[in-house]
Amino acid sequence: MLFKVHQTIRSRRSRQVRNGAAGARLAFTLMEVLIVVVILGILAAIVVVSFGGSVRESEQRSFISSLQTLIQSVGIYQARELSHAPDSSTGVLPNELEEYMDRRSFEATTPIGGRWDIEYNDHGVTSAVGVHFDGSGDTRVAVYMAEIDALCDDGDLTTGTFRQLAADRYYWVIVE
Repeated sequence: MLFKVHQTIRSRRSRQVRNGAAGARLAFTLMEVLIVVVILGILAAIVVVSFGGSVRESEQRSFISSLQTLIQSVGIYQARELSHAPDSSTGVLPNELEEYMDRRSFEATTPIGGRWDIEYNDHGVTSAVGVHFDGSGDTRVAVYMAEIDALCDDGDLTTGTFRQLAADRYYWVIVE
């Protein structure tokens, strides 16, 4: 037993001698800490950039989903009533469509900014539903909206079903 205690004390002393003065603590140098901080900063920047792209795509897909719901509601109205959906002021649901869609959802800002709108015999189309960037929430530029068009139509805002009808209006054309 005495031999074991002596051996343990000897082993501790040899470690202390190897690590410097007796009782010295191990620590990181300033350079090592700075290197770790820089590496963590680079990793954080990569994660933030990746996350930013997913938020953008998520907003766009949410907008497309909401637009498709709106298109279906207008389609049901037109099939039952045998007439086109009435024109509305931007962000105001026509009373005739109230039983086909939720007023609060229609009158709220869209997932990408702007307000929902229904066009009838305006902007060169008979019937269309879409978003009007009237200063409510974020305003999106044509490049952003072309990304949405690529996800749901042909990727060209001048052709296809999803189009730019005016500088600040992007609509799904129901009837030309």
